[in-house]
Amino acid sequence: MIGKKVIIRADRAGVFFGTLKEKSGNEVTLTDCRRLWYWHGAASISQLAVEGTVRPNDCKFTLVVPIITILGVIEIIPCTDKAAKSIEDVAVWKKR
Repeated sequence: MIGKKVIIRADRAGVFFGTLKEKSGNEVTLTDCRRLWYWHGAASISQLAVEGTVRPNDCKFTLVVPIITILGVIEIIPCTDKAAKSIEDVAVWKKR
């Protein structure tokens, strides 16, 4: 899955979307990464990875971080092109 857009779940860090750059054991490095803090319009991250969200205005996805290494990864799900576009199109959620 190196080079593919994925959603990952980490044991204590939450859920992230990005391009898988490296994987070593339960440690992954993602590029162009967003933390998926809250999603609506999908019942689970599995559905989100396959279908995307149908309610992008109700999601809370952070700004894009150029590169991040995440420890304690317990799940990696490849995203369809449709789902990746849906996630990328969600407006940035941040404090002002």
